[in-house]
Amino acid sequence: MAAAIRILIADDHLIVREGLRLLLETAADLELVGEARDGAEAIDLARRERPDVVLMDLRMPGVDGIEAIAHVRSEDSPPAVVILTTYDDETLIRRGLRAGALSYLLKDTDRATLIETIRAAARGETLLKPEVLARLLGSGEARRAAPSSLADAIELTEREREVLAAAARGERSKEIADRLSISERTVKAHLTNVYNKLGVDSRAAAVAAAARLRLLD
Repeated sequence: MAAAIRILIADDHLIVREGLRLLLETAADLELVGEARDGAEAIDLARRERPDVVLMDLRMPGVDGIEAIAHVRSEDSPPAVVILTTYDDETLIRRGLRAGALSYLLKDTDRATLIETIRAAARGETLLKPEVLARLLGSGEARRAAPSSLADAIELTEREREVLAAAARGERSKEIADRLSISERTVKAHLTNVYNKLGVDSRAAAVAAAARLRLLD
């Protein structure tokens, strides 16, 4: 039997932590290893408990979620981070993804979506809800003129664009590989090249950056 996915919850509201604890107990492959009341405690617990996935609120007293994500993701072998918040704000979405989060969910998300997103994050994959992707790819900053000098300086190959577009649609590496008739290893190599060119380290951050620079249709 595969090891359970180890989860750390970071939220300043007790009732939210209790609700998430009960929800996670319904999935046999998920194990709650810690609960943090603020960003500073989340950083400390992440170092001590070594979770696979952190569910991170954004607005917390003291050290907020954005700062906590950056600290957690800077550690050796860092956990994946899924933002779980009440704030449906485009700026926060972008800041959270740039800080290193893999996915962004609102607290009214249904149980199945949350668990699916946690499992994807544990695999190092991004799942963004369609409405979040739509906002990243087709509104706000993405609709403003991108800095032409920066956008023109980034050259993605046709295959890199195909892989990035598929990642933006939420496809997994295996699904991308099967559709493009290439190996998963090649898919990951293309994604690594994209990350390096965009100066990011995750699929979600790459999608956000590409949207801002209008590199995706």
